Amino acid sequence: MSSDPLVIFTPSGKRGHVPAGTPVLTAARQLGVDLDSVCGGRGICSKCQITPSFGSFPKHGVTVEQDALSDWNAVEARYDEKRGLATGRRLGCQAKIMSDVVIDVPPESQVHRQVVRKEAAQRDITMDPATRLYFVEVEEPDMHQPTGDLERLSRALSEQWQVGAVTAVPSLMTKLQPVLRKGKWQVTVALHKGHRDAAAQIIDIWPGLHEGGLYGLAIDLGSTTIAAHLTDLATGAVVASSGLMNPQIRFGEDLMSRVSYAMMNPGGEVEMTTAVREALNDLTRAIADDAAIDPALIVEAVFVCNPVMHHLLLGLDPVELGQAPFALATSEAMDLPARDLDLTVMNPRAQVYVLPCIAGHVGADAAAVALSEEPGKSDDLVLIVDVGTNAEILLGDKRGVLACSSPTGPAFEGAQISSGQRAAPGAIERIEIDPITKEPRFRVIGSSLWSNEDGFDAAIATTGITGICGSGIIEAVAEMRMAGLLDDSGLIGSAEQTGTARSIPEGRTHAYLIYDASAEGGPRITVTQGDIRAIQLAKSALYAGARLLMDNMDVDRVDRVVLAGAFGAHISTKHAMVLGMIPDAPLDKVTSAGNAAGTGARIALCNIGARAEIERVVRQITKVETAIEPKFQDHFVAANAIPHKTDPFPELAKVVDLPKPSFNSGGEEMTGRRRRRRA
Repeated sequence: MSSDPLVIFTPSGKRGHVPAGTPVLTAARQLGVDLDSVCGGRGICSKCQITPSFGSFPKHGVTVEQDALSDWNAVEARYDEKRGLATGRRLGCQAKIMSDVVIDVPPESQVHRQVVRKEAAQRDITMDPATRLYFVEVEEPDMHQPTGDLERLSRALSEQWQVGAVTAVPSLMTKLQPVLRKGKWQVTVALHKGHRDAAAQIIDIWPGLHEGGLYGLAIDLGSTTIAAHLTDLATGAVVASSGLMNPQIRFGEDLMSRVSYAMMNPGGEVEMTTAVREALNDLTRAIADDAAIDPALIVEAVFVCNPVMHHLLLGLDPVELGQAPFALATSEAMDLPARDLDLTVMNPRAQVYVLPCIAGHVGADAAAVALSEEPGKSDDLVLIVDVGTNAEILLGDKRGVLACSSPTGPAFEGAQISSGQRAAPGAIERIEIDPITKEPRFRVIGSSLWSNEDGFDAAIATTGITGICGSGIIEAVAEMRMAGLLDDSGLIGSAEQTGTARSIPEGRTHAYLIYDASAEGGPRITVTQGDIRAIQLAKSALYAGARLLMDNMDVDRVDRVVLAGAFGAHISTKHAMVLGMIPDAPLDKVTSAGNAAGTGARIALCNIGARAEIERVVRQITKVETAIEPKFQDHFVAANAIPHKTDPFPELAKVVDLPKPSFNSGGEEMTGRRRRRRA
């Protein structure tokens, strides 16, 4: 075992040992980490800013001490004095690695920025927002009938718009009288009235007729990415969409790693809450800039998120979610002022609505999917799978709906893959392998051309080929299975067994070579046996969760499958079925719903009746806990095979004839996918 310090970069997940004293920028280049620099490491450009994380990281197997990086030096001090460095930031060209460390590369320091692929889907929504504009004429004050300006405004709203009681917070009261007089007693009021029996609240007030509109944010707060849709509250139109990486990744890529961080590091939950709230403010500022609107016109936000993210957003300790019985601090929907969440970029009196959670491991994001897809109203039995670092699964029809979650991990998003990366320009996102020649062709993000088409090299000249993202690795494994490069146990064959020199030795196993530019100093992109194992673990957890719901409903088949999230929008149904990620079904009955959780958030943003509806629906959904179901492990083990050990997948067999090679040499036996020497 190396005695050199271990450095782990997030969000890429790339890691390696480097000699003590190695600059962070040098380590990043050696490990193929996407860290920018244009000044040659002289501390001038600031492109290589990084954020070290300290404390115990059980998932990574390291404890990071405060002196893991070299001390702040004169170059950093000079740069901070002249231009300023955010708290906790270091310059990667100056900070040296002295002991084990976890280092986050923020989006602005990445050459190839993450593509958050959670676009807004087209959807007809009945508009009935909680916050509306009301133009009113207010009586002027009268010495003979003394009443306050607020009381006369309230009376005007009641008489002219049939609005009930209204309230105003002190920050609104400070501008009430000047605005009434500037508008000559004609004003436009932004009034927030929720779906519960509570007084309406004045959010803002403008003199005369305000025609600048009102906006709300529908936010899908995921473990890996945060996606937001800026929505016109009058029309429901999405005027801008934006996203960024969740900065909590540096504390752990999956949810349980973050829970562990909170357990092992006093105050860790506060660190994670602060990080995500700061990111939400950055995202709000960026999306308002994109739409060229005043952020003060953003008067509402609706959040959907899994239970751990739900607690960390609200500033609640998530530790109880890491141990049975997985108790939530609250599962109810929440209405609260944005200022309580330190969301300061939007209107200072903006309101937040957080959808209800279904259970300890099935959160508000699953509730949003249920609101969007309405499985409880389906005539046929539908399986809805929303895949991310944690998968939420719904199964149901008019008879009832079941729900569970499965810990798929980050492999589907390109993390923990040898040549893996997040979705960004230059990443391989599609791949096909000729079953005869075993030669690959691929497409990268940023170009619509395949690698064997004329003009491909020119099209990718600015991005290059940098790695393989989640959709690419999923298709690569499925294509390898269809091309006979991979047997049903997940073992990659040798060059002699597969008939191609692209099957290359790697230790005691083999890898498949997709692309090699190492001679020119570029990347060498392969699919290794370890990569296959990571995908097997992820897809087995997903399948086992779905199959467990089917057991509880006493069925062996589903009528249709809906794939939600970025996964559903960017992976072909055939490849998903070949891998055995989902139960067998006719391919024409497997469809994509896009970012269904984000769509559910938009519905709740635009229609207060939908909020009452989803609060009712979640109480009728039956939660199945995978962590304590004995059958989950049985299904998981059987699903390790590609596509499956015992399920014949008859619908898949109608469209794909899978080869039946066996690459186990017999000299070693496979036990739980690990090789064990015979005694």
